[in-house]
Amino acid sequence: MILASATVRSGRHGPSGSPHDKQTRPVNRNAGTWFLVLPALIPILILSVGPLLYGIALAFTDAQSGRTRSTQWVGGLNFQDLLHDALFWDSFRIGLLWAVGVTVPQFVLALGLALLLNQNLRMRWLARALAIIPWAMPEVVVGIMWRLVYNPDAGILNETIRDLGLGDGRDWLTGLATALPAVVVVGVWAGMPQTTVALLAGLQNTPHELHEAAALDGAGAWRRFRTVTWPVLRPVALSITALNFIWNFNSFALVYVLTNGGPGGRTRLPMLFAYEEAFRYGQFGYAAAMGCVMVAVISVILAVYLVGRLRGGEDR
Repeated sequence: MILASATVRSGRHGPSGSPHDKQTRPVNRNAGTWFLVLPALIPILILSVGPLLYGIALAFTDAQSGRTRSTQWVGGLNFQDLLHDALFWDSFRIGLLWAVGVTVPQFVLALGLALLLNQNLRMRWLARALAIIPWAMPEVVVGIMWRLVYNPDAGILNETIRDLGLGDGRDWLTGLATALPAVVVVGVWAGMPQTTVALLAGLQNTPHELHEAAALDGAGAWRRFRTVTWPVLRPVALSITALNFIWNFNSFALVYVLTNGGPGGRTRLPMLFAYEEAFRYGQFGYAAAMGCVMVAVISVILAVYLVGRLRGGEDR
C-alpha cells in the first residue's frame, strides 16, 4: 500500500514531487533574465532615460542659472517663444543643410571606397586599416587638425593653392560663403570610415555565385551592381544612412572646435544654439525646450525609417 501510494503520488505530480514547480519555474526564469539584464539596463536608465525625462520636465519651467533663483512652472511658454525665434529656426535650417550635405557625400564616397576595398587587391589589408584612421580619432583632434589645414597664413590648403598659382588662398573658416562648405568637408572626411566599414560588411555577405551567374548571362558591372549587389546591400545602406543623418544632425564637438558657430551664425547648428542658450546665457528651460524639439524631429525620422523597413520586409 505504501509503495502504491508513493507510485500514485509520483505519477500525479511528476518527478518534481510538487504540483507548483511548473508554475514557479517561469517566474524564476524571468527573474534570472532580469538579473542578467540589469547591469546593462541600469546605466541606460541613469545616464540616458533619466536625463531625457528631466530635460523634458525642465522645458516646461523658467529654469535659469543661479543657485538662489527659484524655478517656476510656465507650461508651454518656452515652446511658444521658440515658434517666434527666427534665430532658432535659422539654426534648424543650417542643421538640416549640414546633415544632408554631410550624409549624402559620406554615403556616395563610402560606397565607392567599399567597392574598391572589396576587390582582390594587393595590400588590401593595409588600405582597410588606413581607411578607418579618421574614425579612430576624437572629434576634437580632428577639428584642431583641420583648423591647421584651413589656416589662412600657413595652412597646407592655402600653401598648395599658392604653389599651383591659383591665387593667394582665403580664410576658409571665417568667410561667410566658405565656412559651412569647409565644415561639411571635414564632416564627410571624419564620418566616411564608419559608413565604409558597414557597407564593406554588407558587400562581403553578397554570394559570389550570383555575380558569376550574372556575368555568364552577359551582365555588365553596373547591371550586376543593380540586380545583385544592391538588393543585398540595401538594408545596410538604409540603416547606416539613417544613423548618419541622426548623428550629423546632433553634431556638436566638431563644429564647435572648427568655427564655434561662426561667422555670423553661418555654422550655428541647433545643438550649438541650445548650448549657447544654456551655458552662455543661462536659459536652461529655454534650451531644454530646444532639445525637446530636436528629439521630436529625430523621433519622426526614426518612425519614418522604421515604417519603411517594415513595409520593405512585408514586400519581400
